Amino acid sequence: MKRAVLILCLVALAACTLMAQRRWGWRAFGDGLRTAREVPSDSTGTPAWTNAPGFERDVFTFARIRYARGGYGRGSGWMTDLPDSDLNLSYRLQQITSMKVDPDGRILRLTDTDLADFPFLYIVEPGGLYLDEDEVVALRNYLLNGGFLWLDDFWGEREWANCEEVLRQVFPNRSIVEMSLDHPLYRCVFPIQDKHQIPNIGLGAASRYHHVTWERDDAREVHHRAIFDDRGRLMVFLTHNTDNGDGWEREGEDDYYFHQFSEKAAYPLAINVLFYVMTH
Repeated sequence: MKRAVLILCLVALAACTLMAQRRWGWRAFGDGLRTAREVPSDSTGTPAWTNAPGFERDVFTFARIRYARGGYGRGSGWMTDLPDSDLNLSYRLQQITSMKVDPDGRILRLTDTDLADFPFLYIVEPGGLYLDEDEVVALRNYLLNGGFLWLDDFWGEREWANCEEVLRQVFPNRSIVEMSLDHPLYRCVFPIQDKHQIPNIGLGAASRYHHVTWERDDAREVHHRAIFDDRGRLMVFLTHNTDNGDGWEREGEDDYYFHQFSEKAAYPLAINVLFYVMTH
């Protein structure tokens, strides 16, 4: 009887492993996963494009940070919305602006030796973010040397507290301030007059009936916060109580969601942010 139970458990484990391998690939379980393009779409598929021969590296690259879980993390952690958010946004950035964009994206650790080759970094669900001492130092050096970090998709006060604690380790003496809508970022490409709340696809599609877009009661107010360097350069941008990544990832799943959240809010903000930080 015990042997039969053991065999059933092993079969179930093998089945789960096979499903994970099909979803993420073998390399997702180690350090081998290097680009978003290696991960199968978890939505309606991702666009593909190429750049002119000889200019493959002369492009903007969406770089996602891989991190360990801690704090009040939920969901899929650093993998949330991968690969569709990264690749859809990259495509829209190339489509709507004059920027040429890497069609594959990158997945990095903060301690990777080539981190400085990527001026833009994205961290999703920092409510569960944990950085060790080496990662803290690497991120501090990266940001002070001209890099930029966007932290997105975390909800409520507990997740904010964890994210804030990590950033205090990186910059103990720098203020985290609320961004004012009169900042040039909000008018450099698209005129943005509100800090829109972008819900996940489930809440967003249903909000046409009940108008609820927040994931918890203490997450009704959207915050755009920032850390600046000594010259006023934007180093860190935090979008709290909103999920821009779902706005990019889920753009093709529901017509109402696309027009209300992706087209109206998630994409304009992202394009403004990326255009602004790449030119300032």
